[in-house]
Order: sequence, then structure tokens, then C-alpha cells
Amino acid sequence: MKHILLCTDGSTFAQSSYQYAGWLAPRLQAQVDVLYVSDIRSQKVASTGNYSGAIGLGASRELLDQLVELEHERAKLNHQKAQLILQDAEQQLHAAGATQLRLIHETGYLVDILQDFEAEADLIMLGKRGEAAEFAQDHLGTKVERIVRASHKPCLITTRDYQPIERLLLAYDGSPSAQKMLTFLLASPAFKGLALHIVTVGKKADDVVAQAHLKEADQQAQAAGWQPICQFIPGVPETAIADYIETHQMHLLLMGAYGHSRIRRLIIGSTTLQLLQISPVPVLLFR
Repeated sequence: MKHILLCTDGSTFAQSSYQYAGWLAPRLQAQVDVLYVSDIRSQKVASTGNYSGAIGLGASRELLDQLVELEHERAKLNHQKAQLILQDAEQQLHAAGATQLRLIHETGYLVDILQDFEAEADLIMLGKRGEAAEFAQDHLGTKVERIVRASHKPCLITTRDYQPIERLLLAYDGSPSAQKMLTFLLASPAFKGLALHIVTVGKKADDVVAQAHLKEADQQAQAAGWQPICQFIPGVPETAIADYIETHQMHLLLMGAYGHSRIRRLIIGSTTLQLLQISPVPVLLFR
């Protein structure tokens, strides 16, 4: 991974993402592209329509001129806001350790514009929630969920509070996306020297298939020079993994996103979405 695309809105959660990007980028020797998108809807004002019969032709024209002027002023303010947010991101990223930076300002809709930059990115980073976080504290941000569903690249979803990463938790279920995650984890210079825990959750205590998945992950990790702590847990995946994170004070959750279907191509696993919502630590997802 040599190219990180960090999406920011300047919110509290974005501040934390700068610190995580500052931790990760030097370890990967990666460039960080910081993308801020001014939502085009914030620049649009209501049209006057044709009110000339109700308020008079002259008054209607005057109102239209005022609305056009207001739209121009909003565009200027949005541009100034974008520059301030990007300058703040640049300062914080430099302070956190990221040196290769590119600042990008676009106007439109983040989910749509992201497609233009995703192709050259190896990893997408963004905060779990955005500007409305204080009003929806128990929910995953709408833009975050849409990006995670739509993106074909690995996504790192960060939490409000930053903490240095020392202990990794891999939630392994044997799926192709989990295997991709395991392969990346074992080979990446970003995670060398960190403590690795691997957890597999089965439906019941004698789930031999799940236990076999855990064994194969353990064998691959040891063959790559790791000494992982492996744990099989019977129960509900999202609950068991969340409890493990809290009990063992994990710092980063790594897992595969899964659950594709022919009917709805942009679906990811329900367990994945629930863990994204409740996880107290950042989550790195592989498709």
C-alpha cells in the first residue's frame, strides 16, 4: 500500500483519522491524499419560481438577484471553509508523522466523487461518523456506510479517540475476504512487531469447521514468523468480538467484508456493519 486516500469533513472523528494516518503512512512509506468535498447542496438556494403574478415582476426579479448573490457568497464561504479544513489536516498530519501529502478540494457529492480517486488509492480512510456525530452517536455515518458498501478497496474506519496501535485483532472466518486480510496482515511492514490475536467465532462449542479455520490461520501466521494468540469463541460474532476487544484491550480490528449477492451487489455482511457501528477501535476492512 503506497497510496492512502483520506476523506475528511473537519469533524471530531476526522481529527482522529489524521493521527491514525500519521501512524500508518510512514510504516507503509505511503503518500496521503486528503480529500475534502464541499457538498453542492449547501450552495444551492431555493429558486424563486415564477411569482411575478403574486408579488409583481419587479419584486420577483429583485428577489432572484438577491438569491443568486447569496449563492455566490455561499460558494465563497464553502471554499474558505475547505481551505481551512485542508490546512488544519496538513498541519496535523505532518505533526503525526505523514510527510508525503496532497490536498484536494472538490465540490459535489462525496460518494460520487470518491469513484474518481478510488482507482489510484490502495486504502481509503475516514472517520466512523461525520459532522452530525453529536446528533447520531449510536449510528454509523450514512456516507461511511455507503462508501464501505460501494468501495472495492480496503477501508480503514477510525474512531473518535486516537490510541497508538500495539495489539491487533484479526476476526477470521475462513472467507475469501478474511483470507485476503490475513495475507496482507502477515506481509505488511505496517504491523511488524505488534501483538497479534486471531479470533474465530463459531455457532457452538463443537463447531469443527470454525475451529479448522482458526487452525489454518494460526499455521499461516506462524509460517510467516508470527506468534499469534488464537481463540475460538462460540456465540454471536459481533457480540463475541466486541467483548474480546474490550477484555483484551485491542487497538485495531481487522476483518473481511462479505455477503455479496447477485441481487444487490453493494451489500456487505450484516456482522461487518454491526461491528463497524459498535467497535470501540478502528476497523480495517478487506473486500
